[in-house]
Amino acid sequence: MKKVAFTETVLRDANQSLIATRLSFDKFEKILPTMDKAGYYSVECWGGATFDACLRFLKEDPWERLRKIRAAMPNSKLQMLFRGQNMLGYKHYPDDVVRKFIQKSVENGIDIIRIFDALNDTRNVKVAIEETVKRGAVASGAISYTTSPVHTLKNFVGVAEEMKKMGATTICVKDMAGVMGPQEAYDITKALKEEVGLPVILHTHCTTGLAYATYLKGIEAGADVIDTASSCFSGGTSQPATETFAYLLQQLGYQADVDMAVLKEVNDHFKPIRNQYIADGVLMPRSLTTDTDALTYKVPGGMLSNLFSQLKQLNALDRLEEVLAEVPNVRKDLGYPPLVTPMSQMVGVQATQNVLQGRYNNIGKEVKSYLRGEYGKAPGEVNQELVKKALGDAEIITCRFADTLKDEFEETKAKLGDKVRCDEDVLSYIAFPQVAETFFAERKEREERKVSYSIEKIED
Repeated sequence: MKKVAFTETVLRDANQSLIATRLSFDKFEKILPTMDKAGYYSVECWGGATFDACLRFLKEDPWERLRKIRAAMPNSKLQMLFRGQNMLGYKHYPDDVVRKFIQKSVENGIDIIRIFDALNDTRNVKVAIEETVKRGAVASGAISYTTSPVHTLKNFVGVAEEMKKMGATTICVKDMAGVMGPQEAYDITKALKEEVGLPVILHTHCTTGLAYATYLKGIEAGADVIDTASSCFSGGTSQPATETFAYLLQQLGYQADVDMAVLKEVNDHFKPIRNQYIADGVLMPRSLTTDTDALTYKVPGGMLSNLFSQLKQLNALDRLEEVLAEVPNVRKDLGYPPLVTPMSQMVGVQATQNVLQGRYNNIGKEVKSYLRGEYGKAPGEVNQELVKKALGDAEIITCRFADTLKDEFEETKAKLGDKVRCDEDVLSYIAFPQVAETFFAERKEREERKVSYSIEKIED
């Protein structure tokens, strides 16, 4: 009997896709011991946009959040998403910072690190994979899946083979936008199993309505693990439902070792939380619907929810369709990058600027860095007129950009002095300097108020 295991995404990608990563720790703290009994292959709970959202919006220390999850779930494999040389930020970082971040992630509780590069440039995942293996965690190499004239089955298998040589022990097919169809899932899974020979994990989204059929055909071809979300946080721009897939697979004769009673408890906990986010307007109904236009736009769930949020803030939600229609044009001009962080943000912001301000009248700083080669090699041919307009005669980088960066961790630690309390604080600052500084100052104020309040109570 073929066994299929589950990675539960409600603590990371499901809420990132539906509510722009606004799920605070206090909302799920009580259910963690129950989730620990569910029988998941892993629980994706960290990385991706959670780090930024914790510091910027939720006013939580992401490292403390991880430690609390680890303490409450001693029997579960905790998983994070890591963007190779981008780490959890939006630019490339020096190798010493990447290594230190992985070291501290494992020390604070991470068991599995899913590592990808937005361009599938394997030069940008090598250090992360090597350090993950060195620290005793599972290095899961992830292929950023997309469709374009330059993305082929042979190309994807080649990426996986290189990751295996670097030390990856599982391969994830990461379909951010839900554009991988059933036959494509079958073909890539079969090829990976036969030619690479590592366990295959499938990750997709329900955005286009293909996800359930896509997973089934992938499982038929030998997929070992699928990413799913507790049902009330499933569907739309999120993943398929954990409970539904467990029921479905058991009916079809597969071994799905999850406890259905526990899964119900987990879902019952998150239902009222989901409903409150709908009532508050954080979870927009559109995020829960099927949008087949994504087959054209290739827009991932997290990018879609962020586009909704950004356009709403600009009072330009009525321009959404124009922005979505512009996304494929920008993507083509940039050489067909997969729309995954940070490329999804770059393309989304540039498409928005093109619609609101005129095509390339304002070229984003990050797009200029990409065109210069700071993010790696573009998958396809880049629009040379755009390159000239953005960069003029500036030199294009062809080497691995991280090779041009000097070590940063120790110098930053010395510069920050008593502003930081530990190496984790230094890493938070390096990833998001202004946001982290604000967080450190607010943390200090909260603690001082707490001490003052305690003294007042004693005196009373």
